[in-house]
Amino acid sequence: MIDENNTDEDERFTEDSNDKVTQEAPALSLVINGQYTKDLSFEAPNTPEVFNLLQSEMPNIQVDIDVQGNAKDQNVFEVVLKVRAEAKVKEELAYICELSYAGIFTISVPVENIGPVLLIDCPLILFPFLRRIVADVTSDGGFAPLMLTPVDFASLYQKRILHNQDKDTPPPN
Repeated sequence: MIDENNTDEDERFTEDSNDKVTQEAPALSLVINGQYTKDLSFEAPNTPEVFNLLQSEMPNIQVDIDVQGNAKDQNVFEVVLKVRAEAKVKEELAYICELSYAGIFTISVPVENIGPVLLIDCPLILFPFLRRIVADVTSDGGFAPLMLTPVDFASLYQKRILHNQDKDTPPPN
């Protein structure tokens, strides 16, 4: 369980009714220290001509999403959520929108849980902000706002784990 209570205690002890002292598990926490746009690019190279094509045909939009997590200090991590959206109409490029949206998190969980927290929980926090920026930028570019559908970061994490395991598997003899 992740909560937003930050504590510096590594261990806690309680005394029960029989005067026995028992050790409790260390407190788990996920704290958002800040979030920011790390990189943003929007290009609409075929405007205004592409607007005529959009009058009669819907664009084909390819969206790619990636997540990266990097340690910055003890228990402090930067998580970068990257999206690249490319819209085409009849093979004409309408726009390319690229955004890297990041957050700095203080994470206190057992080491075996760092990966899932970095690549599932943190992106879930960042995604609504990234989604709003992408919608605003595409709309400000003169196009219909691109409303990204929710992302299953747990599934992406599982695929990443399986992909990395496949790489580590030696070829058959």
